[in-house]
Amino acid sequence: MKNVKLLDGIFKNSQEKGKEYLLYLDIDRLVAPCYEAVSQSPKKPRYGGWESTGISGHSIGHWLSATAQMYAVTEDEELKQKVDYAVDELAYIQRFDEDGYVSGFPRTCFDKTFTGEFEVEHFSLAGQWVPWYSIHKIFAGLIDSYTLMNHEKALMVVKKLADWAKKGTDHLNDELFEKMLTCEHGGMNEAMVDLYTITGNRDYLTLAIRFSHKAILEPLSRGVDELEGKHANTQIPKVIGAAKIYEITKDVKYKKMAMFFWEEVTKRRSYIIGGNSINEHFGPTNQEKLGIQTTETCNTYNMLKLTEHLFHWSKQADYMDYYEKALYNHILASQDPDSGMKTYFVSTQPGHFKVYCSPDNSFWCCTGTGMENPARYTRNIYYQTNEDLYVNLFIASRIKMDNEKVTIKQETDFPRSNQTRLYVERATGEFLNIHIRVPYWVSGAVTVVVNGKETYKSTDKGYVTVSRRWVTGESIVIELPMDLHTYVAKDDPKRVGIMYGPVVLAGALGREGFPENDILGDHLKLNNHPLIDVPSLIANRNDLNSWIRPVEESSLTFKTDAVGQPGNVEVTLIPFYNLHHERYTLYWNVMDEDAYKTFIDLEQEELNLLRARTVDEVQPNEQQPEVEHGINKENSASGYLNIVQKGWRDSRDEGFFSYVMAVEPTKQMNLQVSYFGGDRNLVVDGKKYKRDFHILIDGTVIANQKLKANSLDGLYDVIYEIPLELTEGKQQIEVKFTSTEGRIAGRVYNLKILNSVSENRLDD
Repeated sequence: MKNVKLLDGIFKNSQEKGKEYLLYLDIDRLVAPCYEAVSQSPKKPRYGGWESTGISGHSIGHWLSATAQMYAVTEDEELKQKVDYAVDELAYIQRFDEDGYVSGFPRTCFDKTFTGEFEVEHFSLAGQWVPWYSIHKIFAGLIDSYTLMNHEKALMVVKKLADWAKKGTDHLNDELFEKMLTCEHGGMNEAMVDLYTITGNRDYLTLAIRFSHKAILEPLSRGVDELEGKHANTQIPKVIGAAKIYEITKDVKYKKMAMFFWEEVTKRRSYIIGGNSINEHFGPTNQEKLGIQTTETCNTYNMLKLTEHLFHWSKQADYMDYYEKALYNHILASQDPDSGMKTYFVSTQPGHFKVYCSPDNSFWCCTGTGMENPARYTRNIYYQTNEDLYVNLFIASRIKMDNEKVTIKQETDFPRSNQTRLYVERATGEFLNIHIRVPYWVSGAVTVVVNGKETYKSTDKGYVTVSRRWVTGESIVIELPMDLHTYVAKDDPKRVGIMYGPVVLAGALGREGFPENDILGDHLKLNNHPLIDVPSLIANRNDLNSWIRPVEESSLTFKTDAVGQPGNVEVTLIPFYNLHHERYTLYWNVMDEDAYKTFIDLEQEELNLLRARTVDEVQPNEQQPEVEHGINKENSASGYLNIVQKGWRDSRDEGFFSYVMAVEPTKQMNLQVSYFGGDRNLVVDGKKYKRDFHILIDGTVIANQKLKANSLDGLYDVIYEIPLELTEGKQQIEVKFTSTEGRIAGRVYNLKILNSVSENRLDD
């Protein structure tokens, strides 16, 4: 990273905006929860949003990683001073714990876990929200501060923290350790590999291998896909760690894990912009279900990290094809160029919009990785090994080779231009093979002209190679022919995206019915904001140039003929990375006139009707919806049912689970609950359980429900009227499901608060 500098262009502009936010943030507020975790008074109050919850402290780790990376590529001294102060603060706080613990929450959950007597769920360990995930960010931030800035004190602090982790986890046998890993734990295996690489201490490598979650990774090593229903970003860091373990140990099973996972996610579980997941989870293969909560930005940050490792192993161009797609169309598009704020999800729901974090009251996971992304733009533009230089990305930049004898500048306005120029600023006859990527999207032969004379052409996807001894003043001019082309959804051939070269072109749909603000502390707040109608395109998808034309004097802006129906609408298309603060669509229904005559988008009509009535919604078994709705539970479990592609939650014996949900204080409210038609009485270890339970609103029973396996194969909804006196004058209520001895409450697959009455089905 230190060898590459960005030059003027879209990535340099985004990098500068990202740096502004790093400088804006107050270290005293970021480390405040770390003070409180060791019972000390902070200098300033902690930030809001997630930093005011049990995941507190993760943001100082992300900030350290981001700022160390940003310093490496900009050498801004103010950044260095802030890192010095942050590390000093963490070192000071660490002195209050005899074992070297430092984090944003008390160590109580770890102490309980290390006894071997602990409860664990996907997002909870010994009563704490994802503690290893949160503390991993501090591990990573300190490690990055050392590796990128040679910060010796950061290494000292993180070694003490790692020794605390090793000492504590030594109390757990392999079975208990694996049980602990049920809870999301970030990239702890990656952090421990990194520490082994730095220190040579084999204890850290041993711990890295122990932190490699067998339940997830072993099937991947055998080429078995068990990802459906799994929380996506919980898994990706585990695989990055596995890739690093392979690089150290050369144990091929870890390589197989990484390569198979990458293929399954990028080829069979990703969207047009290169992101993946819906509602934070992997769905079935070859499904591209659209929605508000798709393509979590953290996931793509981590997929780019994984892609980097795989490329280093094989130098295959398709790794960089994916990297480029995700970098331009998701990562670059995820930061607001005006405010510098970041997205959590990037909606694929036609007619929706981006929602960005607030500067002081969000601190979502994607705020954290969003801090890091602009500092990582220099990564993988080039890759150097011995006498080979790979030019992977066409981004204005300068590279000083490792031997410091050769400096090359890449001059380009790509993708607004289809040309890039490599200019040798410094060289004295050094031999170098320059490999130039031939992307998947080129619409003709890539032409490479050396010093205005020698010409190379290639249409083979891969790399064009120019080999010679280079001297100052030589140049390579590369022509990359680009044209419009389609992207077809994996699960619906009429659902099409439009691209130009590597760039996803979004339909710019304006600000009709736009919210007052799309920069928010609560990323769920606008999930049910009214949508708008998005036209279908009645045109020839195989001849885009016959009905889409470039707008003169406005690069990368296109306009369609009046093919949008209904209404003969002309649609403007712009790069998705340039689209902010307005509605958009990435996917269109594209068909001919005959197909349109009989086309009715029933799915969209039903969605619009339901969204208009929905006040609030919770999806059980999904981390953010449950946490954001104040889940409380006892003797409760959750899981995922592949048949219906949904998560569920239930409770057993003297148990319950509850959520705090929004209501409208002056209207009749109804609770809609989704159940599975196949759920029935259950026998566990010889004990018979009836699915017979109560539903309460603020402690008042409103219904008794029995589930006895009706004839439906899938999900069905039951709507319960909530007495007006239970919601009158209130903004929110507690919805609670309770079970008694020998009974099960649920399974519950979805909850909605609705503001209107529909067919009521109480299946007793």
